[in-house]
Amino acid sequence: MTGAKDGLTYALAGVDIAAGDALVDRAKSAARATDRPGTVGALGGFGALFDPKAAGYVDPILVAATDGVGTKLRLAIDTDSLEGIGQDLVAMCVNDLICQGAEPLFFLDYLATGRLEVDAAARVVEGIARACKASGCALIGGETAEMPGLYAAGDFDLAGFAVGAVERGGVLPRDVADGDVLLGLASAGVHSNGFSLVRRVAERAGLGWNDPAPFAGDATLGEALLTPTRLYVRPVLQAVRAGGVHALAHITGGGLTENLPRVLPDGLGVHVDLLAWTPPPVFAWLAEAGGIAGAEMRRTFNCGIGMVLVCDPGEVDALATLLTDAGETVCILGRVEPGRGVTFGV
Repeated sequence: MTGAKDGLTYALAGVDIAAGDALVDRAKSAARATDRPGTVGALGGFGALFDPKAAGYVDPILVAATDGVGTKLRLAIDTDSLEGIGQDLVAMCVNDLICQGAEPLFFLDYLATGRLEVDAAARVVEGIARACKASGCALIGGETAEMPGLYAAGDFDLAGFAVGAVERGGVLPRDVADGDVLLGLASAGVHSNGFSLVRRVAERAGLGWNDPAPFAGDATLGEALLTPTRLYVRPVLQAVRAGGVHALAHITGGGLTENLPRVLPDGLGVHVDLLAWTPPPVFAWLAEAGGIAGAEMRRTFNCGIGMVLVCDPGEVDALATLLTDAGETVCILGRVEPGRGVTFGV
């Protein structure tokens, strides 16, 4: 096969294979730091391997989850604050997995961009690796796609894929009953949902990302809003293994209103006590600056509760102590009762 002296190359078309290789080399050490029992091989193969038996499982059910970080990514790109967005990506996946009672085992990422900027991409991947390690989850593979013409200069998109396991018979939810108690775990802020509305509120308020945050002391608005999604894996799995947890709900898009019913059997609803917790100040600012009604806030944002455990009433005190000792801020959020959906009151 021959070509003209001035013939085209892949690099001239906008795809830099050498940059991709440089990113893989830089990512390898970050990924290797996440190795755990069950990890097989290293980055670079056509597929990623994991051995559930080596991880200690006898008869596992596999659980998979995939997610992104939504338009929070726009804020991270615009402020060049990329170190925390990897934790958002991991958290959105592994916090979902544990709701089935599963332990996250391994993670893969996907980064797509118009032109690969190795340093920026590496900062994201290194954040992913840190969050995987904090969750006991191995980063065993991923993909970087350079697609000129599809993304504006400097833009990229992210997706994450997590797989976990739970022994057969341990899948949640199960045994949810009238009178079960809801334990709420505090969020770190907005987490990674509702940012299309957050951006509109900031615009209406006439604020830029580098302006002081009206609700966060010395932080800029961008810094305050980019607080990463909390990783609930280790303390929540401790609670599940202690016994008495009947269901878990990760409070993401849809808020308490939409996510709690996902773990309830037919004929049961929940009552949530609105005085049980004090939402972080960011939510009061969003509501006031955006003129957002309470019901809309509760079905868009987590409003300060990032994870809910549905618990046997007799185990509530022990579970609350365990979670508090593990560093979580815990409240008794409400109860399961006959009915449907979520009611809010005092």
